[in-house]
Amino acid sequence: MIRPATSVDAAWITDLWNAVIDGSLITFTTVPKTQAGIAELITTRPVFVLSDQGGFATYGPFRDGPGYSATVEHTVMLAPHAQGQGQGRALMTYLMDHGREAGKHIMVAGISGANPGAVAFHERLGFQQVGHMPEVGRKAQQWLDLIMMQKHLNPPDSAAHTR
Repeated sequence: MIRPATSVDAAWITDLWNAVIDGSLITFTTVPKTQAGIAELITTRPVFVLSDQGGFATYGPFRDGPGYSATVEHTVMLAPHAQGQGQGRALMTYLMDHGREAGKHIMVAGISGANPGAVAFHERLGFQQVGHMPEVGRKAQQWLDLIMMQKHLNPPDSAAHTR
């Protein structure tokens, strides 16, 4: 079951996120998340969780400025026990539906080149690669590529664009 996150979820979300930060190259972040920071995130952004503490998904601003207000960047993370069961797809579908209903137009994914599984996952959800930035991240003494993908949440009406 997917539901909105509450402050009660902050502890396990922090633990999950920090395990990814500490143990992988799929995020370029090296600074651990804090429970207080996650609790604040839950109050300022849409954050949805799997009820079995199997993962979470959220989105927030892509860039500052009013011209970008309809474009969001997302994060989705699954605990090891939830992977390979379609729960990531369910979370992302829920997140994209929420964004669509909130009037968001584009959802962006910034994916580490060290995470080809995430590229394939996003492709299956209809995201398209729109950029590949070689060696823009650095973690664990390695240069890492950033792959940018995006999906139209509210695709333009093709008939309106053929005039």
